[in-house]
Amino acid sequence: MNEITIAVKYDNDNPTVSGRELHTALEVRTAYKDWFPRMCEYGFIEGRDFCSFLSESSGGRPSKDHQLTIDMAKQLCMIQRTEIGKRCREYFLNLEKQWNSPDAVMARALQIADQRLEFAKQQSGSLIETTVVQAKQIEEMKPKATYCDMVLRSAGLMPITTIAKDYGKSAKWLNKWLHEHGIQYKLGKVWLLYQKYADRGYVKSKTFTVLDENGDSIAKPNTQWTQRGRMFIYEQLKKEGILPLIEQDDS
Repeated sequence: MNEITIAVKYDNDNPTVSGRELHTALEVRTAYKDWFPRMCEYGFIEGRDFCSFLSESSGGRPSKDHQLTIDMAKQLCMIQRTEIGKRCREYFLNLEKQWNSPDAVMARALQIADQRLEFAKQQSGSLIETTVVQAKQIEEMKPKATYCDMVLRSAGLMPITTIAKDYGKSAKWLNKWLHEHGIQYKLGKVWLLYQKYADRGYVKSKTFTVLDENGDSIAKPNTQWTQRGRMFIYEQLKKEGILPLIEQDDS
């Protein structure tokens, strides 16, 4: 008596068998294309008890086949009412017994746990990579925030000399740059903003009293920049790629 061997496919933890292989094992004389539709008249439903697919062919056109649940396969064996049908049914009963044995259940549980662990590792690796990217982005943004914070923490008026030192430049260089970019002009010995910028609160004029050669007091006006004006200069210089030293150091 030949031993029954019907290949079992395990997809998503659900064992299934090929309809055509079962048809061959049951030694059914009716052609599969006629036999299977007749079997479906017993109430089997596609999507629940079986699914259709085209089987691979060695030369001709692919043949229509079906993946059957083990329950459906057992019932088809009983419907045949033959000795071979009985043997095939016992084959599936033993298969189920092995499938549901404690060892098999534990093995599947461990396999699922391994898959979840591997997925968690992948997620963790992706999270670490995202964190590194975000940290780099924050680090790139940090110099600007540092300079802005420094300005926001400052109060009062600042001479152009002090602002120029933020960039490692001289007051002469910065005054010239602002003039060449149409921001200020010189009247006598005093730098004044063009009308376009005059009413934006960027500068204020302070008057200092100095003594001349004869010891007489002389009032000298001097233009100083507000913190708002300091940020304005920062934005204008940045457009030209000129950054303060604190940002140059961090980058």
